Amino acid sequence: MTPNDMSSINISGPEEFIEYFDISRETLELLDSYANTLQHWQKTINLVAPSTLDSVWQRHFADSAQLLKLAPENVTSWVDLGSGAGFPGLVIAILIHGKRGAEAGSIVRLIESDARKAAFLGEIARRTSVAVDIVPRRIELSSTQANFEPVEVVTARALAPLERLLGLAYRFFNDGTIGLFPKGRDVEREIEAARKDWQFDVRLEQSLTDPEGRIAVIEHLKAKSKG
Repeated sequence: MTPNDMSSINISGPEEFIEYFDISRETLELLDSYANTLQHWQKTINLVAPSTLDSVWQRHFADSAQLLKLAPENVTSWVDLGSGAGFPGLVIAILIHGKRGAEAGSIVRLIESDARKAAFLGEIARRTSVAVDIVPRRIELSSTQANFEPVEVVTARALAPLERLLGLAYRFFNDGTIGLFPKGRDVEREIEAARKDWQFDVRLEQSLTDPEGRIAVIEHLKAKSKG
């Protein structure tokens, strides 16, 4: 089974997840606690689309975990924009924790302006004892961006069209940064629109969890000069 073979992946639950992503039982237990807590909080806070709750291992956990395969092997800094219920950023943090242990420290920062969702992220981090930095502020604020240096990896899922997303992500990029942005069937159109204001290299990777999905891998992001 290869990472690009969409027809062969079906993550219907924990056992399929552990087999495909080669994680420890301890890490699986953390993700299982995450799933149970999500189900409980979803009763009072709309964290994810209700239709996806019965397929959380495929639609949210596997969809997030696949991005780690596209990142540098020993990544040391990662920022997730508009983290929501923690997809993909908090799943990534749990997987890194599982591979490297607590000494890995807080590699992943989660930016989420919704106070209730930020509280949920904090609850998952507490329950799993995974170190993450949760930033409960709006991404576009200069006061938020001033607290960040460029990072190795920037992610965002279902946050904005690529043209606007690159504007939000730009502050976190330098020449070595990789952006990993899951997109749908209109990704080519989004890339074309984004090129009006941005210069970048891009390749598209097939999503493991959506036959129509692609992951836009963005590098060498620069703003085009006006005028």
